[in-house]
Amino acid sequence: MTPGVELLASYWTISAGLPHTDREYSPFDFKDRVQSAARAGFRGFGIWHADLEHVRKKYSLKEMKQILDDHGIQHVELEFLTDWFLDGERKKLSDIRKRNLFGAAEVLGAHHIKVGDFFQEQCSLPQLIDAFAILCKEAAQQHGTRIGFELMPFAMIRTLEETLAMVKGAGAPNGGIVFDLWHVLKLGIPYEEVCRVPLEYVVGVELNDGTFQAPWSLHEDTINHRHFCGEGEFDVRGFVQGMQKAGYKGPWGIEVLNAELRTRPLDELTARAFRTTMAQFQ
Repeated sequence: MTPGVELLASYWTISAGLPHTDREYSPFDFKDRVQSAARAGFRGFGIWHADLEHVRKKYSLKEMKQILDDHGIQHVELEFLTDWFLDGERKKLSDIRKRNLFGAAEVLGAHHIKVGDFFQEQCSLPQLIDAFAILCKEAAQQHGTRIGFELMPFAMIRTLEETLAMVKGAGAPNGGIVFDLWHVLKLGIPYEEVCRVPLEYVVGVELNDGTFQAPWSLHEDTINHRHFCGEGEFDVRGFVQGMQKAGYKGPWGIEVLNAELRTRPLDELTARAFRTTMAQFQ
């Protein structure tokens, strides 16, 4: 294992859950997933909001925390909060999810909560800055967790410049950006620009691989055709080296959404995810 490098098994990579359906929760037992991830070498573990609700039907938050601790999991990632910048009924529903995620973050000692948007909603930058500042303040005051905005092609802002403007404008020390390599490349953002972002604004980094061109839609590409690191066309090692040179020392998520991989056994998923990702650091 490379010294100082700790990998986080992002939720979708090992869960076999079905994105954007009523079966987003994992068919694998929570304890089994944690055991398998830890056995493979992971020190971090991701939990999606729908899976959190499903798991809590069997395990309390305290029991989940004990399972994570018993297996040496140091970094917990919770996701995903949308509509936090809107008004009306969708904001009310978002607030319910927010309370569930905040409560879990407090008990589980989450490293961060991922937030964003999937629908390219129209929203002014001043409104986004205010909403992000409020969200981060609530997280800091109530639970002491960080808020990471995931920059992606599907969000209400889709440039690094606007994202930095939102984060800087909010002025929240616990707020920043989650950089997913897949989204970075699909947005056409050069590695050098990401690596120049001050580390105080970098909440998390996620790795994966894929193809630059695809015959299907961008949505289809992101939920069903990502690859493990080293199995696609991306220069994963180049990105890793750039972020390391910039001084990033946090956990590295591995987020792969792939329809074929969702049919594989749990231990195969965790072992392959860890091995192929760690190879990018050697």
